[in-house]
Amino acid sequence: MPERVLFCWSGGKDSAMALHALRQDCVPVAALLTTVTETYDRISMHGVRRELLVQQAQSIGIPLYEVRIPPHCVNPIYEARMEEALRIHYDAGVRTVAFGDIFLEDLRAYREKNLARIGMTALFPIWKRDTHELIRSLHAADFRAIAACIDPKVLDRSFAGRELDASFFRDLPPNVDPCGENGEFHTFVFDGPIFRKPIPVSAGEVVERDSFIYCDLFPSESPSAASR
Repeated sequence: MPERVLFCWSGGKDSAMALHALRQDCVPVAALLTTVTETYDRISMHGVRRELLVQQAQSIGIPLYEVRIPPHCVNPIYEARMEEALRIHYDAGVRTVAFGDIFLEDLRAYREKNLARIGMTALFPIWKRDTHELIRSLHAADFRAIAACIDPKVLDRSFAGRELDASFFRDLPPNVDPCGENGEFHTFVFDGPIFRKPIPVSAGEVVERDSFIYCDLFPSESPSAASR
């Protein structure tokens, strides 16, 4: 029986693809670990409502563990709260934490260094996968996702709230990584093979906050409400 792992879940497509890879390898996941911003009650960075995060975890069928952090969280506070959460899972026998990172070497080194301090190791199921190939795999596996947050320095605000269908990727500027690995865009996954049922979601108001453009996603009655 493979060792249980803790999975750092962002709610986006890279997390979904990495979790899918773990399940294909029959790796048991003890819990999904997600940072949620206090006051806003949303997934940090992605800006997705916590209610949708909870629905994702319920549909996936894996317990959700939330790490609450303040708005504009500084590194010492983030690292302290993450370490507290990781130690809880360490004490429960978990020694490995999985991530959906693809090619950012400095981010991988940062994660490995922080985990090593408490005797844990990192696992990267989709590390160094070609991002164009990953997007083809995303569509082949029938995942569906929406762009919840975009960087207006590299993408037009019209990308916020769009589903990641073929037209989305055709319209991406050539300098933008198709997986948004450099922070060009962040996503919310609402359907795919890791879910027992789709997450009903609708795209709402598009706003600018902290130099990023966010599309407010909210629960809806029908998964078809997410327009292509």
